[in-house]
Amino acid sequence: MAQDSGGLEAAEPFYARAKAEFTCLIDVEHRITALYGMINVPSAVWIDEKGQMLRPPEVAYSEQKIFGSIVAGDDDYVLALRDWVAKGAESEYLLPAAEMARKMQAENDQRPRADAHFRLAVWLHRNGASAAAARHWQQAQELDPENWNYHRQQWSFDPETSSAKFRAKYRSLGDRPYYRPAELKKK
Repeated sequence: MAQDSGGLEAAEPFYARAKAEFTCLIDVEHRITALYGMINVPSAVWIDEKGQMLRPPEVAYSEQKIFGSIVAGDDDYVLALRDWVAKGAESEYLLPAAEMARKMQAENDQRPRADAHFRLAVWLHRNGASAAAARHWQQAQELDPENWNYHRQQWSFDPETSSAKFRAKYRSLGDRPYYRPAELKKK
């Protein structure tokens, strides 16, 4: 699922390059990001047939990827996913309900306000009020600075400066990880 306010125009080239033969969704309103607390992409959650979430949002690479100086994911994620597919509720990688609840608590109590500013910025941008949108994107980013989705979406509307802004934000992390690694501890 693409989380992109640019809609099909922005997401379709990626789906075409992947030669996707499955249903592809585009969430122009970023509802999935807000509902599941996703702060970076790619992210995945494990949801069973009953609609119960069994793992929180986490980096979802099936192998280690290196983008310049950024290392993301590892080969263990796909092994854990295969374990769940094969064993279902008996998988060693499912989290107890209490652990899921703890992980799903917002780390930032300002996230709902930040999300409101972000969604307003997207609406304003789509309706031609770019200056007003920029103010609300800034507010969202100040309220929830760890949310890369807020930054990425704003940067996507200014391709000429997006790479420089990404590099500056990445360098500002210091020792903190760009992708919070998936915690694949077994039960």
